[in-house]
Order: sequence, then structure tokens, then C-alpha cells
Amino acid sequence: MPVSKRHRPPVVAVTGAASGVGRAFLSKVASSADFRRVVAIDAQRGDVTDVTWRVLDIRDPLLANRISDVDVLVHLAGDFSLDGDPAERRAYNLRAAQTVLTASAAARVRRVVLVTSAMVYGADADNPVPLPEDAPVAAESDTGVVGDHLEIESLVRRSLRAHPGLEVVVLRPAALVGPEVDTVVTRHFEAPRLLVVKGCLPRWQFCHVDDLVSALELAALGHVNGVVAVGSEGWLEMEQVEEISGVRRFELPAGLTFSTAQRLHRLGITPAPATDLHYVVYPWVVDCATLRAAGWKPAWTNDAALRELMTYREGKHAVVGRRLSGKDATLTAAGATVAVIGTAAIVRAARRKKKI
Repeated sequence: MPVSKRHRPPVVAVTGAASGVGRAFLSKVASSADFRRVVAIDAQRGDVTDVTWRVLDIRDPLLANRISDVDVLVHLAGDFSLDGDPAERRAYNLRAAQTVLTASAAARVRRVVLVTSAMVYGADADNPVPLPEDAPVAAESDTGVVGDHLEIESLVRRSLRAHPGLEVVVLRPAALVGPEVDTVVTRHFEAPRLLVVKGCLPRWQFCHVDDLVSALELAALGHVNGVVAVGSEGWLEMEQVEEISGVRRFELPAGLTFSTAQRLHRLGITPAPATDLHYVVYPWVVDCATLRAAGWKPAWTNDAALRELMTYREGKHAVVGRRLSGKDATLTAAGATVAVIGTAAIVRAARRKKKI
């Protein structure tokens, strides 16, 4: 008796397959019996074997023709670098997500899986710990990476209304940890001291790339739906983070911290807007209820993820999200604090002089 098509393993396509999380996911599913065939899509051919490579720009409108044989598409092609041009980065990310959603609907792909970030919940001193998955999206939209994630999720909502037959799963990982991960959070741990604002200590939750990959696999197979939070169980208190990392904190008033960070960003000294700094001083821990109900368990604890993150820190130095090199990297913790406050004073003096 022939096997019903409904019960046949799906064909899965992966965008951004040549590097980063895309490559990690591709490596995991390349030989999996749960998928009938694996299609790898990227602007360049990668090194993973036993998959079908299709080389093209993910923004190409002809994408629909290249995925006509695909059941599930996992979209992992994105530019979330801190140091590039924000307008170019956002244009790429939105065009890529829009093309993937439109092409998938046109090609009758059953399910699309995308990754944004738990950052969309917003980081706030009054956030419950943990945040439920159905908590409102409260992040501020700005020129930073968080703004990109908010815009991508807005595209998803519009796509669901325009294409009701298309299933879309959105994974929102906590602070990512992995060999190629470079974010505001990972750079925070490259600083000589860990910044905190007076009156509020952050709680820390991480998501190792390995755990994101296993969650992506469940989403691709249809075991979870809708919006799905991903992260290690529980969280770390600031005292635990200091003990594990070996890096001590320094405190500044919230007003001074954020106003200075915004001035530094406007001057082009730091890559991220001041709102991104919220994610290293306020809590945004998430409850991974959907994955837990599906039987998923993270392989990495927050403790182990932070220890691995600290190994990637070696040889790197950053202050307020800005990477330092050369003699700048010799800044001491006190020097870093003085640099932040001093820059604010310089900006204020320049403004006063301009008014005279």
C-alpha cells in the first residue's frame, strides 16, 4: 500500500544556510530521518554535504520558483550586525523576510519558521520574572536590531492576514550564546566591568545556539505553533553572574546612563541606541511554556552558557557596546566609567558653547 503523502516526512528548506545559526541548523537536520530532503539556500554555497544547495539572493522575487517542492521553510538569513549601516541592515532584513513570506505563500509552502528575539517583549525594571509567552510586545521601535525584529514580526502578522493558509511560527530566543554570536549582550560581557543602574539589578537568561537549533527542529516538524520563547531554564541573579564571570559590577544612575548612551550614539561613538542598553540592565527573562509542553528541554543551563560566553570574551574589549582595539583596549574599569561620564560632559560643554 502506498504511503499517504500526509504522513511522508517533509522537505525542509533553510535560508542563510552557509553560516551562523543557519549552518548549525542545516548540520543538525542534514542526515535526519524526520525530513525527506533538505534544501540549503544562500548567496554562496556552504560546506555542509548531503543536502541540495540552491545558490541565490534570498531577496530575489524568483525565490518562489526555487521552493516549489518545499513543505517547510526555516528562514535564518539575516543581518543583525551592530557595526553596519542601520538603514541598510533593516532594508535587507525586511526585504528578505517579506520575500520569504510572499514566495512561500505563492509556492504553497505549508509552514514558515522565523527567528526574532525575546527582546521584543522589552526590558523593564517592572517586568515580571519570568515573562509569559503571551506577554504584550512592549519594546521600543528604533534604529537598533530590536527595531528590526519588531518590523519582521509586523510583517508576519500582515502575512497571516493576507495568506490564511500559510502557517508561520516565530521563535523568540533569550540572549543568544554561540561561537559566532555578536550582540549588545555578548559585548556587555567584554567590558572591564558590568554596568548596572542604581536601584535595579538585572536577571540573566541565555539561549545557547544548540538549544535554538533543537527548538527550530521541533517547529519545522510542526510540534509547536505560534509564538515560541526559547531559553535555558530559570535565570541567574547578578551575584551569580559576577561569581561565574569573574567580572565585577559598577553602578551609575539610570538617568545619566541612558542620556549619556544616547549622546554617544548620536555622535557615532557607540553602535547601538540607548534603548538597547535596557537589555543589559533590566530583566527580560521568558517562560518557555510552549516548548516545555512539547517535551523539549534545553541542553544548556544558564550557568554553562555564561561560562561558554566568557571563553569567547578572551582578546575582545568593549565599552557601552563599542568594540575597542589597540591601546584603547587597555582601559581599566575606572577608565571606562570616566570615559562614559566624561564624554557626556564634553557633549554638554559643546552644546553650551554653541548657544553662546
